[in-house]
Amino acid sequence: MLMRRVVRLTDFGSPDVLTIAREELPPPIAGEVRVRQTAIGFNFIDIYQRKGIYQLPLPSGLGFEAAGFVDAIGSGVMNIQIGERVAYMNAGVGAYADFRNVPADKLVRLPDMVSDEAAATLLFKGMTAQYLLRKTHAVQPGDLLLVHSAAGGVGQILTRWATAIGATVIGTTGSPRKRDAALAAGCVDVIDLNDPEWPDAFLAASGGRKARVVYDAVGKDTLIKSLDCAAPFGLVVCYGASSGKAPAVDPERLNKKGCLFLTRPSVFPHNADPATFRANAADLFEAIAKGHVSVDIGGRFKLDNVLEAHVAAEERRFGGALLISP
Repeated sequence: MLMRRVVRLTDFGSPDVLTIAREELPPPIAGEVRVRQTAIGFNFIDIYQRKGIYQLPLPSGLGFEAAGFVDAIGSGVMNIQIGERVAYMNAGVGAYADFRNVPADKLVRLPDMVSDEAAATLLFKGMTAQYLLRKTHAVQPGDLLLVHSAAGGVGQILTRWATAIGATVIGTTGSPRKRDAALAAGCVDVIDLNDPEWPDAFLAASGGRKARVVYDAVGKDTLIKSLDCAAPFGLVVCYGASSGKAPAVDPERLNKKGCLFLTRPSVFPHNADPATFRANAADLFEAIAKGHVSVDIGGRFKLDNVLEAHVAAEERRFGGALLISP
């Protein structure tokens, strides 16, 4: 029986509720493989789950994405070999570990041009950008987009990819020091969300033009004002809640703001079956190969220091993605 290190969540709350446990990991059962993880991704949903905003049955693991190589194979698994490099982002919580048993149909092989670190920091965030740009709204050249948290992990990927398609992106950040990262990702201008009149600043930056799509990952603090930034018949996409759950919106408000569309999508339904997941991943990997998608790793933390990663993320110390190393 293999001994592994794994992060456990036994109560909701501040980062110090996270503990590192040593546990026996049984061999993979039929349909599973054991992954020796070399890089683990961090996402804001991890914070929401740790706090209990999105409640998990306790005790629980934490984390959705990781990369590594196949260490052992259960019965019935076909077309996967020991030693192959793989990644996942939709195998349920529990990625914060050095070894993990994962259903084989949740894995995607990594092409040579995608490193383990890139996969662990790009897969969840990149697949989020992929459905936002391809499915939630098929972004077209000439579209004007407003991207909140443009210096964050998803925000940078979303901005770079949308710009490569030919869209114009105006971004927002919650800290002036992150402005340069958002501009480097492709934003034509960046608005400071600390300005209470930030919608007016957005309209000034756009020359009075409103956005075809507003991508809002902030939620509570921004959603209502995001409606003021969408063009008539435009779309407001609330896909995150870094400031807390977004408020309820009266449908009549959408009517009066210009017959707007409002949606709250998620990455998991867009990748619910293996064939769709792998096709979407192939689209992402192609964008990486073309240089349309990349991510800046803002901070690296060892698994034993996962508490510090959560503190740093909540205090917005880093632009870009955070990486956890087993």
